[in-house]
This record gives sequence, structure tokens and C-alpha cells, in this order.
Amino acid sequence: MTPKSGLFLACSCITAIAAVGSIFEITSGQPDLGVQKTAIILALSIPLSGLFFLGAVRDAKANMK
Repeated sequence: MTPKSGLFLACSCITAIAAVGSIFEITSGQPDLGVQKTAIILALSIPLSGLFFLGAVRDAKANMK
């Protein structure tokens, strides 16, 4: 693992945690940041976690050779 792929993987974990937290906040009924801000965080964190994970995998594969 390179530092770049490690950074991508860490960012993927953070955004995935943000997505799960947003889901729990929205389903609780009264999100601390409000429904709109929490929904925006959720909408951004789901694709970002996938993109960061894909970047980490691609970087790791590229450096295996």
C-alpha cells in the first residue's frame, strides 16, 4: 500500500461513516443539522466513498507491478 492509496482508503472510510451517520440522523426524526443539510451530506458522501475506494484500489493495483 502506498501513501496515496492509504489516503484514498482513509477518505473512503470517513465518507462511508458520514453516510451511515446521516442515515441514522434522518431516520431519528430530528437531525441535529436539519433535514436538508443532512440529506446533502448523505447525497455527497455515498458517491464520494465509492470514488475514493475505487481510487485506492486502482492505485494499489498500479503499484503492484
